[in-house]
Order: sequence, then C-alpha cells, then structure tokens
Amino acid sequence: MKLKNILLGSALLSSTFFASTLFAGGDITPVEPVVEETSVETSAWSFEFEPYMIIASMSGNSQMGRGPNLEIDVDFSTILENLDMGAMAHFEAHHESGWGLWLDYGFMDLSSDITGPVGGVTDASIRQGIFEAFGMYRQELSKGYVDYLAGIRWWDNDIDVSHTILPVAIEVEEDWVDLVVGARWTTPINENWNFSVLGTIGGFGLESDLTASGAIGVKYVINDLLDLDLQYKATWADYESGTKRTADYFAYDVVTYGSIIGLNFKF
Repeated sequence: MKLKNILLGSALLSSTFFASTLFAGGDITPVEPVVEETSVETSAWSFEFEPYMIIASMSGNSQMGRGPNLEIDVDFSTILENLDMGAMAHFEAHHESGWGLWLDYGFMDLSSDITGPVGGVTDASIRQGIFEAFGMYRQELSKGYVDYLAGIRWWDNDIDVSHTILPVAIEVEEDWVDLVVGARWTTPINENWNFSVLGTIGGFGLESDLTASGAIGVKYVINDLLDLDLQYKATWADYESGTKRTADYFAYDVVTYGSIIGLNFKF
C-alpha cells in the first residue's frame, strides 16, 4: 500500500511539472529538421560540334599560267562522280560572358582521267580546302541573338594536270589567308525550330580582292544534346596572284554553293 502511494505521488508530480511548463511558456524549444543545402556546379562554357556534308556545286572561272581563262561550271553529280575524299566539320565554343570561338573546315579531293581526241589520257586532280577561324561575341535579343564574327578564312587550292602523250604539265599550289568580318542572326520559330541567317565579307584587296559567304537555314532541336541542321550556303572568292601571261599567274573567281545537312552535338 505504501509503494502504491509513492508511485501515485510520483505520477502526480510529473504531470504537474509538464502542465506548468506548457502553460507557463516553458523552456522547451522544438527541434527543427536540418536541411543540407546542395549546390550544383555549372560550367561557364558550352560547346557544339557538327560534322556535315554539302551537296556542292561550283561556278566561276579560273586561269593558270599562260593558259586560257577557263569557265568552271561543275554540278554536284560531277563532283560526286569524281570525288576521292571529302570532310566537313564545324565547332563552336561559347562562354557565359558572350565571347566565343568559331572553327569550320571543309575540303574536297577530286580527280578525273579524260581521253582526248588526239589520243592519250589527261590526268587532272583538284583539291580545295577552306578553313575559318573566328572570334565571336553573342548579343542576346528579346527574341533570339546575334553572333558578331571576326577572324580569318584560309583557302588551299592544289591543281595538277598532266597528259600521257602531249607535253602538258600544270601544277598549282596556291593558298592564301583573308581577313573576314560578319554576323549571324538566330531566332526561334517555335520550341523545336530555330531560324538563322549568316553573312560574312573580307579580303579587301589584302589577299583576295573580295571574299564573301552567306547562309540561310533552320535547326530542329531533337533533344538537349542534338540538333538537325539544314542550310543553304555559298562561299566565294575573287583572287589573283602573279603577272598575267607569265607561268606564275593564277586567277580564281569561283563560288562554291549548295545545301548542307549536319548533326550538331551540344555539350
């Protein structure tokens, strides 16, 4: 009986203590859960790499040495028939500050064996390469953006012509670098399609009398990592070196143009 009274008194004392603490405001502070903040690091740079192909044609005229001025009118089927090798790729790097880098390179190796009316075979091989290296600055617009471009365009032309019977031997290795400026405007059509227009101009008589390029096209956003690129592009140069009617003379006034299809990888 005594033990029962002691237990009953202890319970009553505990209840009185907790009740007085509760109604008096108490000193018990609720324990709040601790939430650990996690930060996700994002890179200041983004990159794009695009292998592409151009359904190319060439038009213009060229002259080598003391030879006549030759008209050039080569369609894609002729280029494809005589193509030994070709490769095209485009790369861009963009910093969150707006500055960036543009690199583009494409080349074609063509060769042909032609049997002439006097017998024998004329062997001709042509290599044309174009490399662009531009610095970029991106200006954001309310809808889309403009990329301002400035840099160089390097032309590499190698031409070899020989005949198995006639004393014909032409060998030209001509390359030059043009200063180029330009801009590209890009704007969204909808959430999946983007439209762009590109224009560049250069040369200014320093190497080429004039060089220019223009392109118009669309990109389809497949996902966050991949775009389908569809364009129509033309690149032109009017270049001359050496002295007319001498063996070292070379003139090149040619535009290369056609449709482009590429896969643009973003990372």
